[in-house]
Amino acid sequence: MNPDNALSGFVDAAQVGRRFSRIAGVYDRGDFFAREVDRRMQERLDYVRLTPARIVDLGCSRGASLAGLAARFPAAEVLALDNSQAMLVAGREPRPGWQRLLGLGRRGGQRICGDVERLPLAGGSAGLLWSNLVLHWLDNPLPALAEAHRVLEVGGLLMFSTLGPDTLHELRSAFSDGYAHTQRFTDMHDLGDMLVECGFSDPVMDMEVITLTYDSVDALFAELRAAGSACAMKARRHGLTPPGRLAAMRQAYERLRSDGRLPATFEVIYGHAWKARPRQTADGRAIIRFERGR
Repeated sequence: MNPDNALSGFVDAAQVGRRFSRIAGVYDRGDFFAREVDRRMQERLDYVRLTPARIVDLGCSRGASLAGLAARFPAAEVLALDNSQAMLVAGREPRPGWQRLLGLGRRGGQRICGDVERLPLAGGSAGLLWSNLVLHWLDNPLPALAEAHRVLEVGGLLMFSTLGPDTLHELRSAFSDGYAHTQRFTDMHDLGDMLVECGFSDPVMDMEVITLTYDSVDALFAELRAAGSACAMKARRHGLTPPGRLAAMRQAYERLRSDGRLPATFEVIYGHAWKARPRQTADGRAIIRFERGR
């Protein structure tokens, strides 16, 4: 396969779905990084004044974010959406029989199998959209952000995290075979521009770098596989990597070893933006509002 062909640079969406569905039953053993990012996102809600009637977790996987959101907004209906039916099923914890009879013990509400780029939700139907580490799995975040704007009510909030271009730069630099070995990650400033393009107001973007360390490259690969985070670009190598290439990669990565450990960088981008009242109609005419004097 020629890595410079026309497929280069695009996400293999089917491969993303297969990988996450394959690990759905054991995802809670490998999602510690996603849970840590979710915890940091939830802390950011401490500074937000919002009382949503409906919350939608976009790309919820097994739904680990739902309990925290439901506890923070107890009056809200919380919906969970993911494109992997296996993840949605795996996230449904069995309840004792007496709870099922009384309708008690269920957290997270309805679970919906759907695509974040084509949400099966009515326009203006959500007060808070939550998305943890989903956007970098898309070929282009823009359609998903546009859908989020459509589904939010006026005054509603989109809050998300994703990974930025510095993520796994050590792994990329260690390979020299011309194939993709990580996802393609969107720059924080480009995401901010996309939010404005979709009609969001007051987008706020920030970033932090989290460095994890490993005993070996194999330990890093094992953790990425457990989290469903192996490369799913169409320009990845589809067959086995030749032993010589692997040996060269390991040798290059070993040069980065410090204090007996190998580093792996994750650039985590956080963003939130509000849906303001429209300034023009769908056909481009300006909307002028007259406020009645007191």
